[in-house]
Amino acid sequence: MPHIGKHIRINGSVQGVGFRPFAWQIARETAVTGFVRNDGNGVVIEIHGDAPVLDAFVRRLTVDLPPLARIDRMDVRDIVRDALPERFEILASENRGEGTGIVPDAATCPACLDDIRNPADRRFGHAFANCTHCGPRLSIVRTIPYDRRSTSMAAFAMCADCRAEYENPADRRFHAQPIACPACGPRLWFEMAGQPDSVDDPIAVAAEHMRTGKIIAIKGLGGFQIAADAANEAAVADLRHRKHRPRKPLALMARDIEQIRRHCRVSDAEAERLQSAAAPIMLLRAAGAPLADSIAPEQDSLGIMLPNTPLHHLLLSKLDHPIVLTSGNLSDNPQEIDNDHARNHLAPLVDGFLMHDRAIVHRVDDSVLRLDRAGPAVLRRARGLAPAPIRCAVDFETAPKVLAMGGELKSTICLLNGRDAVLSQHIGDLKNAATLADYRKTIRHFLALYRFRPDIIAVDRHPDYLSSVIGRKLAAEFGAQLIAVQHHHAHLASCLAEQGGEGDADRTVLGIVLDGSGWGPDGTVWGGEILKADLRSFERIGHLPQIALPGGEAAIREPWRNLVAHLHAAFGSDYRGHVTCAALLAALQEPGPAMLDQMVMNGVNTPLSSSAGRFFDAVAAALRTCYHRQSYEGQAAMSIESLARPFLADETGYGIDIDRTDGIRFSFQPLWRALLADLDRQVDPGRIAARVHLGLIDVFARALMPLRKSGPDTVVLSGGVFQNAILRNGLKDRCTAAGFRVLTHRRVPENDGGLALGQAVIAASPTVRYTATLRR
Repeated sequence: MPHIGKHIRINGSVQGVGFRPFAWQIARETAVTGFVRNDGNGVVIEIHGDAPVLDAFVRRLTVDLPPLARIDRMDVRDIVRDALPERFEILASENRGEGTGIVPDAATCPACLDDIRNPADRRFGHAFANCTHCGPRLSIVRTIPYDRRSTSMAAFAMCADCRAEYENPADRRFHAQPIACPACGPRLWFEMAGQPDSVDDPIAVAAEHMRTGKIIAIKGLGGFQIAADAANEAAVADLRHRKHRPRKPLALMARDIEQIRRHCRVSDAEAERLQSAAAPIMLLRAAGAPLADSIAPEQDSLGIMLPNTPLHHLLLSKLDHPIVLTSGNLSDNPQEIDNDHARNHLAPLVDGFLMHDRAIVHRVDDSVLRLDRAGPAVLRRARGLAPAPIRCAVDFETAPKVLAMGGELKSTICLLNGRDAVLSQHIGDLKNAATLADYRKTIRHFLALYRFRPDIIAVDRHPDYLSSVIGRKLAAEFGAQLIAVQHHHAHLASCLAEQGGEGDADRTVLGIVLDGSGWGPDGTVWGGEILKADLRSFERIGHLPQIALPGGEAAIREPWRNLVAHLHAAFGSDYRGHVTCAALLAALQEPGPAMLDQMVMNGVNTPLSSSAGRFFDAVAAALRTCYHRQSYEGQAAMSIESLARPFLADETGYGIDIDRTDGIRFSFQPLWRALLADLDRQVDPGRIAARVHLGLIDVFARALMPLRKSGPDTVVLSGGVFQNAILRNGLKDRCTAAGFRVLTHRRVPENDGGLALGQAVIAASPTVRYTATLRR
């Protein structure tokens, strides 16, 4: 007699997250029979029973999901079988299909935390405890399907107790691929000068060294980290000296949320993010008990996270203060992930190593987030967030497969397969040879993990970006179509793509795209743009003044060059006559500015740029908060943002003129005239910085106002300059008040870390007509 049943296909983050035992438990409670199985595309379930229980099973699949699971699509169809299964079983994985991918690494769950704190538990004090709800994923996987033999845990044979848990569907460690215990798992040790210390508790030894001011390297989840006592100014200063990192803020890790509240203001929403499975670094306003002064010079915020592995929890439990926890690398290099390389490269930087023998397959840095009035902002997308797919609009369901190569800085790659855009973890600056090698490795790993063969390869239009050079070679290798995407259009498109709304492929929007630099099709360097765009084309309808970049890339590193160029543009070659502040005038009479005067007047090595980033550099130089040289990217802009914040409520912005004769053009001359006068009057630099921010917010809002009646009703804010919370919040508030719908980034970075997503959706857009209407 034929038996009616249901066949269920589920796509999403459903492998390696405890979904099969979740389905098994529902089957037991609803008394259905059949099976659940992983395959290369997700999860397949077949169930049999009476109609009411079949319907109940399907309903419950979407309720109370395992913590790390996410269902993107569930297709259910009726089936007929001649024989009725006697029980519900979990079948072995099938290695077929395109590849369902890998979920992000997840911070230690409360249950595993209880285990390592319980003296009666066999995992008491175990630095590698995990289950299907937490632990390493991307960082240890070599290939799919996600089974133990496909990870770096294959080197560790399970003991009988772990095997029993692994094979028991009722246990939360059922098929937890990194499962381990002290008897069979990775080995932890402490070493100094290359000699392991034979002690029973290497974590206690490391903690004791840190209490005495020593600097320790720790092998974390996705790479080595360098740690020091955050309350010990001498130790933090020593770390900076050894690492050649003079001013860039250092990340912190605290034992628990209560310890964070001793040093920072923490809202309920921020606490929720800190304690999530992603456990990111959160940028929080410093308040309360001070830590070492040199943690974040010239900043009003601290970047702080909670422990994300049992190892970190155990270490922090033995310390009285938060710790500095920064990337374990030589300056500008990627994090070390190999034990021998770490010994060779990090030995001059640290006094000892807390090591283990579980291999790290994929380098994964910490994610960085901020919450403000405009919503969450992802500043770096890595551990805990990548490579979870971004679900794009339904328009992309049948789109071609795209590999997008990203940019040059903060590089990532993106695989677009239908509606799913898989954005890689943060990789870094491709001009660094080690980072470039890691970028190449990540491309090959992702193509293999997702069994992905691209139809299209999308690159930045800058012909000399290393990502574009590699992309062209890959297009030839795969016989794929090559599409070059304009940098700022890609920024705008990445924000549209992450919204996932229906019809986004056809939506025309206005975009304010502010960043440091991107190649403009008119031969200039763009970076302060107003665009009118959809995913297929864009029109540049306005931009900041085009100012010389004296010395080209040297101007990115040296803010004083931008100050000279801006003053020259505002007042001509006799600009010094407008400078009455004695200290600034003395600086501008040094030999360097005099040499630049000739370069600007003669047009020698001075490409034109509309960059908002370089404008903030010029302001920081004028205020002398960062005059000669930036020791890290964004230092100048971050310094004046922190200066400005206390004065925003009772200040008004400097005037900036708008000319609508041919598009939307701005003039900074009124701003510079007022700023120089304030310097002469010795106005507080924070008030000047506030007036600059408010002036920029005001002029962009005024520029868009006339477009509200006849143009698009949506404004997109994108580009790395919108990491500035004052600008992001201020422009969103002003544009919303003017009646615009305002879209900001919430899931991918505004900076170049989100560029690959924008490239992918532009290249995949139906009937793409990639054109660019330009206004000089």
